[in-house]
Amino acid sequence: MKLRTTAYTHTESDHARYGARNALGGSLKSGAINSAAADWSRFPAGTVFRIVATGEIYEVDDIGWMLAGTNTVDLYKPTRRDMNAWGVRRVTIEILQWGDIKASYRVLKPREKFRHVKRMVRQMEDRYL
Repeated sequence: MKLRTTAYTHTESDHARYGARNALGGSLKSGAINSAAADWSRFPAGTVFRIVATGEIYEVDDIGWMLAGTNTVDLYKPTRRDMNAWGVRRVTIEILQWGDIKASYRVLKPREKFRHVKRMVRQMEDRYL
């Protein structure tokens, strides 16, 4: 599967209030498995994928307001330098494991006062539930 990727880091102004925490309440990961943010109605939390060109493995554990309604995946990078070096790239990914749409829905439903979350929740309800 080909998709558009961007990169983010925990020190960006729109992520600063969350620090290095993901939408599931855990820490953003950088290492053998890295964190990624996505529209959970397309890539549910827990989805694990490999970027074919680099071999890097990511797990979707975060969301982003600009990702709702898109096939873009935002890759967590631990530093601004790494984030800027990645930039925006179209890559081929291999899904290693799909996340759980119902578990993702349970996490998002109480947060639907936020417009981007509401969009994901509605798409989950329309497609899967």
